[in-house]
Amino acid sequence: MTYDTILYEIDRHVLTITLNRADRLNAFNTQMRAELIDAFDHADADDAVRAIIVTGAGRGFCAGADLAEGAKRFDYSDRAGAINADGSVDWSNEAVRDSGGLLTLRIFECLKPVIAAVNGAAVGVGATMQLPMDIRLASEDAKFGFVFARRGLVPEACSSWFLPRMVGISRAMEWVATGRVFSAAEAMEAGLVRSVHKPADLLPAARALAEEIAANTSPVAVALSRQMMWRMLGASHPMEAHKIDSRGVFAQGRGGDVKEGVASFLEKRPADFPGKVSTDMPAFFPWWTDRPYE
Repeated sequence: MTYDTILYEIDRHVLTITLNRADRLNAFNTQMRAELIDAFDHADADDAVRAIIVTGAGRGFCAGADLAEGAKRFDYSDRAGAINADGSVDWSNEAVRDSGGLLTLRIFECLKPVIAAVNGAAVGVGATMQLPMDIRLASEDAKFGFVFARRGLVPEACSSWFLPRMVGISRAMEWVATGRVFSAAEAMEAGLVRSVHKPADLLPAARALAEEIAANTSPVAVALSRQMMWRMLGASHPMEAHKIDSRGVFAQGRGGDVKEGVASFLEKRPADFPGKVSTDMPAFFPWWTDRPYE
């Protein structure tokens, strides 16, 4: 796919995806959603990518949904299949699905660690698309807003699942119910972002973190660990984690990555892990059953 709304750049095993509609403050549209999903598909399939940074061009990260169409932007009733012949809604039809949720579900499935470098305004889907990313860094210029109720909408992009798990139900409801825009400092105090940086220092800080991952860790171990951490958020008992931990330790322990990791430690040299995400994920992966939209 040729990208028009994003930039895709790999350097030293770090992929930087830049939302690239600076004249619209990187407002999210259907094309950007399709391009981002395609970019994550390519990143997962490419063993040269070991970590991903997502940032925005210009002075914004993402100003939310592109409202050039007005309120029609959110009216999906003319999508083929959404409305039955009797005028009722077919709630299980693919045509009903929220566009932002398609993206965040794809990021949730990602096998590479994802770092958000929030350089400016991040409101609406600009805020919710970050939630399935693993680590968020923000510029002092960044602002966040879950503004849906002020537009007559509800939270989207699976954010009713992600946001309370990150900041707790009380803070999540405060932000959603008021719909107010808040500072990077408040986002950090609540645990939504890991750190706040001067604008010129944001991308170097994100890149240093991405390169630390890329240079020092087993890509297969990181891919497994990412899915273990996210999916255990919804587990009903620690035994579910114990089962997957045990399978992961058993599978990795008999493979080349652990041999190399231990040898490099004992020999006091950098590790050169042989395992590849594209070919060497263990036989028990994936251990979950994909959830259909119904």
